[in-house]
Amino acid sequence: MSLSTHVLDAARGLPAAGVAVRLDHRGPDGRWTTLAEARTDADGRIRDWGVTPGAGVHRLTFDTAGLSDFYPEVTVAFTIDDPSRHLHVPLLLSPFAYSTYRGS
Repeated sequence: MSLSTHVLDAARGLPAAGVAVRLDHRGPDGRWTTLAEARTDADGRIRDWGVTPGAGVHRLTFDTAGLSDFYPEVTVAFTIDDPSRHLHVPLLLSPFAYSTYRGS
């Protein structure tokens, strides 16, 4: 299973390079465990976390403090049902709004 993300700075119309992102997994007891941390590359992407997330509930926490004065961080929780499929979770960020979706 592979997981990637992409951060786009909608205010500038450019990829957001250097954004710190943390990948967590929620265990059966409801507690979160950090699996990996990475920074977006020059194209705003993280393609390899160095871990295999597996099935279950996960979250990405984006450190957006330098991109948005209103949102110091953005957390996106999602479920991996089929660990054999690639999952892409993009974040489109502007100063006062953000959106995300299940990408391909």
